[in-house]
Amino acid sequence: MIVISKNGKTTVITGWRAWLVGAAVFAALSVIFAIVAFVVLGVAITATAVLFLVVPVAIGVAILASLFRSPEAR
Repeated sequence: MIVISKNGKTTVITGWRAWLVGAAVFAALSVIFAIVAFVVLGVAITATAVLFLVVPVAIGVAILASLFRSPEAR
């Protein structure tokens, strides 16, 4: 049984119509949650890939910078 109150008017949905509305709401929420999960997973994979590229490059640049420093700065 689904009870909807809108502007003081109450509508009651029972039987197969309630099951149909419930199934539609469940399907819609499942699709929304799947989209959110894919977006979050995509952001996580992208951030990981960027870090896997940026961190080694930053380490290499730091090593090269330390090698090319002037002897007086050491």
